[in-house]
Amino acid sequence: MKIGALELLVIFVVALLVIGPDKLPQYARKFGNAMREFRKASSDVTQEIRESVIDPLEEAQKPLREALEPLEEMDKDLRQNIKGVETDLKNIGKPKKEEKSTPAEKPESGAESPESEPPEASGEEAAPVPEDNTEPSPEAEAPREETISENNGGEQP
Repeated sequence: MKIGALELLVIFVVALLVIGPDKLPQYARKFGNAMREFRKASSDVTQEIRESVIDPLEEAQKPLREALEPLEEMDKDLRQNIKGVETDLKNIGKPKKEEKSTPAEKPESGAESPESEPPEASGEEAAPVPEDNTEPSPEAEAPREETISENNGGEQP
């Protein structure tokens, strides 16, 4: 609790009226000595509490904190792994950004019907994706063309 200037002025005026102007300096000295003794006693009590209670508790906590460090590291690692698994689960079925589509992977317009299954689901192998930007070999495109013709009921696009 802090005393402002206005409160201090009110206290001074009341003390001046109650005590009188000739005894006020004597009581002010006594009040100052009392405040000094109170601060000294409170700092002694604070020091005693710190030495007898707080410091032993901190000493007792040190081994517990050291024992908890590996557990906290394991918790951190587990939380990171869980976030990674959640991210992987959210991205299931979504195409990866780092893969580039090649002409063999792009379906021709109107070639696939909504009921058609991808080659992996129908039991056929998908065409291998070339590592470089060269044109796919005719052998790689052959299974894809058969799948398209089967899905359209034998009609050629």
